[in-house]
Parts: sequence; C-alpha cells; structure tokens
Amino acid sequence: MRTSRSTSPITESAGADERGSPAGASGWDTRSPAHVDTHPEALLAEVRVDGPAQTRRPAVRRGPADPVKALMHRHRELCERAVDPLEIAAGLEAHGLTDRTAARFRHRDVFSLAEELYARVPRGGESTETAEPPARAAGPSAGRRPRRAGHALLTLLPGAVCALALAVQSTEPLEVAEGTVRLAAGAVGVCGVVVALALCLRRGPLRAEGRTVAAVRLWTLWLLAYAAYGEGLQAQLMGGGRDGSWPMTAAPLVGLALGVAPAAWCAHLFSVRARRRLGGSRGLEEFASGARPLLLGVVAMFVCALTALLVLAGLVFPHKALVPAVALGILLFLARLLIVHGFPASAAAGLGAACAVEVAAPALLLAGRLPGCGFLASPVEAVVGAWGTGAVPALACGAAALGLLAHATAALSRASAHSV
Repeated sequence: MRTSRSTSPITESAGADERGSPAGASGWDTRSPAHVDTHPEALLAEVRVDGPAQTRRPAVRRGPADPVKALMHRHRELCERAVDPLEIAAGLEAHGLTDRTAARFRHRDVFSLAEELYARVPRGGESTETAEPPARAAGPSAGRRPRRAGHALLTLLPGAVCALALAVQSTEPLEVAEGTVRLAAGAVGVCGVVVALALCLRRGPLRAEGRTVAAVRLWTLWLLAYAAYGEGLQAQLMGGGRDGSWPMTAAPLVGLALGVAPAAWCAHLFSVRARRRLGGSRGLEEFASGARPLLLGVVAMFVCALTALLVLAGLVFPHKALVPAVALGILLFLARLLIVHGFPASAAAGLGAACAVEVAAPALLLAGRLPGCGFLASPVEAVVGAWGTGAVPALACGAAALGLLAHATAALSRASAHSV
C-alpha cells in the first residue's frame, strides 16, 4: 500500500497526548473504555466544518480530544490482530466507514486512516511510532509451490472420475446387465464424483470453510440432476409420457466436472490480483474501479474455458444443447466465488431462483393435463416449441447468473470482501 507523505493532524494531536497525558507512547487511552464515549456522533463531535475553514466547536466535549484514539478503542480487537493496514481498512469498511466518514477524522480515505490506526496500535514492546508490517518469511512461500501443484492436480480429479464412471456405464457388459447392476455401478460413480468434488472444495482457492449454507448443496444437486435428466423429463411430459423412460444427458456433467480446474484457477487469479490492487490503491473508489473489470475478465476467461471443455465432452458423449450447460457453469462459478468471499446468502438466493424455475416447468406441464387447466402449460410449451427442451434450464440458469454477476460486481469490489 502506498503511504501518505503528508503529516496527519491527528498524529500531531497524538504527540500532544503523549506529552501531556499518561497514555504515553502506548497510544491507548489509559481510561477504561467505559469512560470513553465511542458513539459515532461523539467521535466526530470535535471535528466540524463551518464555511470554508475548519474550526473546533467550543461546545462541551462529549468525547476525547483525539477522535482516532476513540476509534481505536471502538475497534480495539480488529487493530490488535491485524497483520497489515489492509485488514484494518477492510474491517472498517465492513462496519460502514467510508471515505467521507474518514474525512471527518482528517484523513483523505479509509486506507490512510487504517495506516494511522495500524501505526499507533501497541504490539507488546514494539514502539507504536515505528510499527511496521511484519516481514514475510521466504520459507512458507517456497513451500507453497508443491502445495499449489497438488491443488492443481486435485482439481482435475472430478472430471477424470466423472468421465471414467460414464465410460464404464456405457460399456457393453453394463448395457446388457440387469437394472440392479447398472444402478449399483451408477451409484458408485456418483459417490466417486461427490468425494472428488468435496476434496476440491475443501482445499485450494475454492475453499470456503464455515461460509457456506446447507441450501447451497441442495440447490446444486438439483441443478446437476436437472442438467442430466431434465431435458428427457420435459420431452416425456411434452409427448404425454408414453414409455416413461428418462434418458440421461452425460455431456453436461462431464464438461462441468472438468470445469472445476479452470474455475479454481480463475478464482485464484481473481483473489491474487484483487489483493494486489488493494495494496496499491489510494482509496476505496480507486480499488472498486479496478476490481470490477478484473471480475468481468475472470468470468470471461472461465466462460471460454468451460465452453471449450463442453465442446470436447460433446464429441465423446454426443449432445447438442450447449447453452444450458454453459449457463449452469457460470451460475455455479459465480455462486462459489461469492461464497469464498463471504456472501453465501446471495449465492443461495441465485441458485434457489434457478431451481424454482426448473421445478415450475414440469409442474406446469403436469398441471396442464387437468381438465380446464391447459392454459397453465401454454407458456412452457411455447418456450420449448420455439427453442427446444434446453430452453427452460438455459433461461433459468442464465437469468440467475446475470443476477449474481450484477451482485458480485458490486459486492466483490469492496475491500472487505478480500480481507483474509
């Protein structure tokens, strides 16, 4: 982060405190926090702007002479555990403090205020005026390379297991086998893919331990099941369900499983570049203006990689409907990205909205068979008749993905979304 060369008036005020109060070099007020009015209005009571010049109110003091010191008391735990000013800036922003509020503390932005808070926080015997971010040892960074290589290989595991399971399912012995044998082989393949996917989501850039919600797993399972069997189900309902068979569409599952690898790489790229931009930004607006195009570029790269993988999967497992699988992949990627950066509720809402549309389509087709209720099935029949059986999942996942992209553009451009 670029540090300001100008001397903050707050720092001068802090020096006066050190000379005339028992707070001394520690930077903390020795009074109990109970005697310090940390209400936002009290913190800002000493700083008022009257006309073109800044003047101090001669009114009765409601807070300490140094408002930054009161802010340190208010966010004491955040300041003590922070390893660099970025974490303090992200925490302050998460509590609603903006650049405009920082100006009332006589700082140009939240980053400048966070730098002063970090410099003045006591850390054992360390002098608060010369506190610097701890140097990062070379050892751990050197040990990360084998770990990252292991994570990269792990992201290829779901696609490999899924392709192997489907290849075994399509072999001649299993094709002529009884239903119980085929069902058991399919269950083993599903379990293998689930275990491989769980390993990927618990390590590496897609890891979000303690941030996800149970609804996300349920909605994700439904979306994947609909990608495999939804089109066959709609075709049967549109045709009256004469034979009752629901053929499985394998290409989307293989392509999405293979897409875990580019998803992990794109998530890592976004996280690293965003943290780098955060360190070089002078304010929240500057960081946000650089984070938005970064997110859009990462999503575009993932779309290109996923499309290529789905095309390759379609060559092995013939399938024509490419758009629904691409829309589902984008939706799942954006949902996971939001979960990783601390927005699981938004991800669950987007996935749930797509599931609601996909549930409503066959429900309306079934309801249309009731006497006098044929009008209920008319919208679904019109959409499927115009664009095919893949139109419903394409519209459902595409609309939800656009909604999540709009939300992610705003949410992931905040500094608090990248505090680790």
